[in-house]
Amino acid sequence: MSTKVETLIIGGGQAGLAVSYHLSQSGHEHLVLEKDAQAGSAWRNDRWDSFTLNTPNWAFRLPGAEYQGDMPDAFMERPEIITRFEEYVQHFDLPVHYGAAATAVEQQSANGRYLVHTADASFESANVVIATGLFQQPRRPADAAALSPHITQLAASHYRRPEALPPGAVLVVGSGQSGCQIAEELYKNGRHVFLCTGGAGRVPRRYRGRDIVTWLDLSGFFARPAESLPTPRAKFAALPQVTGNNGGHNLNLHQFCRDGVTLLGHWQGGSDNTLHFAPDLHENLAKGDAVEAQLLRMIDEYIARAGLDAPAEEWVELRDGYAVEPLTTAGVLQSGITTILWSVGFSHDYSLVKLPVVDSDGYPLQHKGITSFPGLFFAGLPWLDGVRSGLLLGVGDQAAIIAAAIAAR
Repeated sequence: MSTKVETLIIGGGQAGLAVSYHLSQSGHEHLVLEKDAQAGSAWRNDRWDSFTLNTPNWAFRLPGAEYQGDMPDAFMERPEIITRFEEYVQHFDLPVHYGAAATAVEQQSANGRYLVHTADASFESANVVIATGLFQQPRRPADAAALSPHITQLAASHYRRPEALPPGAVLVVGSGQSGCQIAEELYKNGRHVFLCTGGAGRVPRRYRGRDIVTWLDLSGFFARPAESLPTPRAKFAALPQVTGNNGGHNLNLHQFCRDGVTLLGHWQGGSDNTLHFAPDLHENLAKGDAVEAQLLRMIDEYIARAGLDAPAEEWVELRDGYAVEPLTTAGVLQSGITTILWSVGFSHDYSLVKLPVVDSDGYPLQHKGITSFPGLFFAGLPWLDGVRSGLLLGVGDQAAIIAAAIAAR
């Protein structure tokens, strides 16, 4: 026997809660199914202890609970983020059902309504919002299983603090936001760090008197449509290197090199105690340099076009990494590596929806989160309505679009 509810939201993260807020404000009957036992589970369980938001506090825009404090340009720390999510659910009395992982979403042929199943219950609803996010399961290369069992291997989302790792050098695989932030924390705590680089871009923390997020928001960069991307797969590109830690500062692989980090090319596999790397370090560094240079030009052009009064800034380019002769092989014992941290992204899987709703890359087929199946929606992913729909900065706006579409039905 299934329980009838007008709208079901699958996922109680920032997107699911934002949709719930809008529906609650209009008195629309709904229920949020959250697989974990508490609010803010991703921030609580999948972030390291010293984690801070990489966007300024002013960009914390959960609808109805937008940041109103006296430190708008600071960067919120993990405990405060968790508390804000807990208080959000409590303050607005959002109908979240914890410990309820949805296992299947089916459409009934007779009436077009949906059946949603969990391990111990079934629900029937006119509307279903999939808000399970894009970052669901941390990836790990298949050949990681061939490495020596004496090497500790962790996903970046399972890393907590330097002291929790075995003594010795650490190999961080992946140079996006998380990989670089963790690598920096480790080497500043006295660890020798090896860092496998990739094609992630880099942005400065501040430029011409403002935080980079302010410029990206003002210039419309965050609102670019997915159609503007060079390829559809660009939706899954690594987040650029930047950090809000310790008040916010630049992350730069050339500075890492100057500080003693051993920079490497892409991971190319390994077995037992031998690790292999591509000889593409310099190409990877060039990609990061090019992204930064292109972005600064875009901001300069926007400032000129808008006639804004922003102080000119001469940007200093570092080049240290280009002097490195890339290693292609490293022995674990000789290098002292005892731990490998995998920061190579996440996989996403929407197979719980038993309908043809994803493209060849597994990304939802939709327009601003609205699918071709009446009453079926996706919320909170980047590139539903520009990249901002996946950020705290814009998740509330996209949630409002979904709530309005539900109301219109």
